[in-house]
Amino acid sequence: MKTKVIVIGAGFTGLAAAYDLARQGLEVEVFEADNDVGGLAGTFEISPGCRIEKFYHHWFTSDLAILGLIKELGLDPQLRYIASKTGLYYANSTYRLASPFDLLRFKAIPLLDRVRTGLMAIYARSIRNWRALEEISAESWIEDIGGRPAYEVIWKPLLQGKFGSEAANVSAVWIWNKLKLRGSSRDAKGTEQLAYLQGGFGAVTAALQSALLRHGATLHLGSSVDEILTHQGRVTGVRTPQGRHEADIVLATVPLPTFLKLTPELPPSFCEPASRIRFLGNICLLLRLRRSLSDTYWLNVADPSFPFVGVIEHTNFEGPENYAGEHLVYLSKYLPTSDALFGMSDKELLQFALPHLQRMFPHFSADWVIAAHVWRAPYSQPIPTLQYSTLIPPLKTPISGLWLATMAQIYPQDRGTNYAVIQGRAVAKEIVASLR
Repeated sequence: MKTKVIVIGAGFTGLAAAYDLARQGLEVEVFEADNDVGGLAGTFEISPGCRIEKFYHHWFTSDLAILGLIKELGLDPQLRYIASKTGLYYANSTYRLASPFDLLRFKAIPLLDRVRTGLMAIYARSIRNWRALEEISAESWIEDIGGRPAYEVIWKPLLQGKFGSEAANVSAVWIWNKLKLRGSSRDAKGTEQLAYLQGGFGAVTAALQSALLRHGATLHLGSSVDEILTHQGRVTGVRTPQGRHEADIVLATVPLPTFLKLTPELPPSFCEPASRIRFLGNICLLLRLRRSLSDTYWLNVADPSFPFVGVIEHTNFEGPENYAGEHLVYLSKYLPTSDALFGMSDKELLQFALPHLQRMFPHFSADWVIAAHVWRAPYSQPIPTLQYSTLIPPLKTPISGLWLATMAQIYPQDRGTNYAVIQGRAVAKEIVASLR
């Protein structure tokens, strides 16, 4: 009789784990509360046959796990490698910051600090013991290496835009990882190379769904899990609105706070440190425009008066010809779910955003907007505080047969489908090993 595994959540972690478990001959059922798969990297249809990510996404050339999975699925001919066009909005002007030479021309900070800032990425890639950085705040580390002027002009607005009032609590591990990752995705000329797939991330999740079905797995979409069931210290299955579902093993890939609520039998020794991990939500406004705002793909905003951390014009990366000529722009904001912005209606958020866009892009007009879509995620970003590693729960929980793989455990890496795939495949390997 086959071992039965229930996977809760059909984001990239859950799909990758279920894919490997099903290929090992286990009986796999996946429960996903949403009506589609993909999680934070999910997509939606903006016109017949045309899908786009709900939240902006791309891959780095160093994202070998997800690129390897794409090759396994036979999708690698659809991969595209594109030189990124990044910039910084500062003092009512946009500066190109796509290469080291662009940085040297950025006269908002002294020349010495421009050089120091450029060397930060090289230095970050040389660091092997990231645990030493857990004792240091991101602010202190950046100031020591890149200089105070660079911190004030570039990094402080970005940290505050990303983490808000939590910015001072973020450890240097977070910025180290960002610099290391972006530095490893540059070509010999120092230009950043990014990857995207024809058909978007939805093409990957569709291929994973097909592969799961071929290997006998069952997917329950639009089916939430209300409780993880246990008996005498062992998992027995899950309870959904439709009833009980028995299982020998349960793997939860839902956000950590959700998991803790689903599993009342977890001991305090597990729950107490895990519950101290704090999260920020994200609200993302996707605008479909008749015209382009600029020629920049990723515009970081170093202006505290602008309410969004970035303006990402997706069609300066994957061209508008792939979206019926429309220009697609994401406006993103990380924030507590208690923030008034998070609670705005879709219409209110659009009306709130338009004047800020008009200030940044004076030629922009509201009549460019063909349509707008708003997406919200309550647990979008774990906050990597000092000594964060001491709070991370293990993949194997104290309840026999119950496993956990969430974004909060990817540390020292940050969010991303590459690390979701790494984690999903790693936990699947451990589950199979535990059975043997």
